[in-house]
Amino acid sequence: MNIELRAFAGPRGWPATGCGCASCNRLRLAGIRHEPASILIDGLPLEECARALVPGGYDVTGPSGGRALVASAPGTTPEPVADVEYDAVLLDLVGSPEHLGHLRHRGAATSKTKVMAVHVDHRISSPAELERRMAFWRHPPAGSFRTLLLGGARSGKSAEAELRLAACPDVTYVATAAIRDDDPEWAARIASHRSRRPAWWRTVETTDLAGALKAASGTVLVDGIGTWLTAAIDEAGAWDDPSRVRPRLDDLVAAWRRTRAHVVAVTDEVGLSLVPATPSGRTFRDLLGHLNQRLAAESEESALVVAGRVTELS
Repeated sequence: MNIELRAFAGPRGWPATGCGCASCNRLRLAGIRHEPASILIDGLPLEECARALVPGGYDVTGPSGGRALVASAPGTTPEPVADVEYDAVLLDLVGSPEHLGHLRHRGAATSKTKVMAVHVDHRISSPAELERRMAFWRHPPAGSFRTLLLGGARSGKSAEAELRLAACPDVTYVATAAIRDDDPEWAARIASHRSRRPAWWRTVETTDLAGALKAASGTVLVDGIGTWLTAAIDEAGAWDDPSRVRPRLDDLVAAWRRTRAHVVAVTDEVGLSLVPATPSGRTFRDLLGHLNQRLAAESEESALVVAGRVTELS
């Protein structure tokens, strides 16, 4: 099945006429315009191909007999026909990247399926950012692969981790922070994280992070290393004697090094803040700082997230 994406933008194009957002203005200043989506399948315009309406789009059969699932508009998530493995999917990946994970989870999209983004517009900052994300979504790593995402509080690091794994068919979310009945605000934060996750992801709540990594296969998201360390220090009674928790750190690093899974872990970057005013604060900072260095050294990739922007670390 030969698909030519002659244009890929949403109905208003990109930049949208009269829109002053930063995304549109960047393209406008660069003299770039992307036209509304125009698709040829085996040399024939999409509109002239045999196609059937499905919720959210079209099930398209090309002249060569190949099948494609196509989103009809921004914000739509086309449902596949039962028992069909599509040769291509053309989706609103800017708006709903997790829909690709849903299709893979159902077997409608496989490793052989071509993946293309359509209806792209100013919901994303730039074409370069789209390509960065597509690199994660088109071909998620299989087998052992480790990513460490660092960032400060409310930096967007958890959202970046979820974004990177949105197109994976099955994800185990390892939550290292349990809900505390005496802290409604903390419970609300955890509930907010849960609401962002695709329904087919599996959640494991544990402080035995090394054990979870040793047993893991497939794809794993760990959120996060900082809350795990707090629990580990508590369990070891190590606030006054950090040496008591160091075996737990060694065990975690060894499990991280040997894991068979594709793991993305979120951790707090503590090196940019003020020197903590308490001994326990300095203990936490020192332990987490050294642990981050050790995990980063054993990672295929690491990145720093600041204000929702991502800088890859070499």
